[in-house]
Amino acid sequence: MAGHGSDYQRGHMDIAEQSATYELVMGMTKWGSLVVAAGILFFTLLFCTHTGFLGSAITAAVLLALGVFFLRAKPAEAGAH
Repeated sequence: MAGHGSDYQRGHMDIAEQSATYELVMGMTKWGSLVVAAGILFFTLLFCTHTGFLGSAITAAVLLALGVFFLRAKPAEAGAH
């Protein structure tokens, strides 16, 4: 803990590195989850149904395309602060 002899001042620390790390981890989690979901869908359809390789690959590709469309970064609204 910061004692009485500390130079720490609450609210005056630059947190740019922590913010960048948080954004990186959240992005990796988001995109990694999409890739894992598409992989699980592909292998489930391939081995547990009669869809075959091509049908499984197309379905996984559609999931990836929809995921990229819905998970991509949205531009900030014009009037937002």
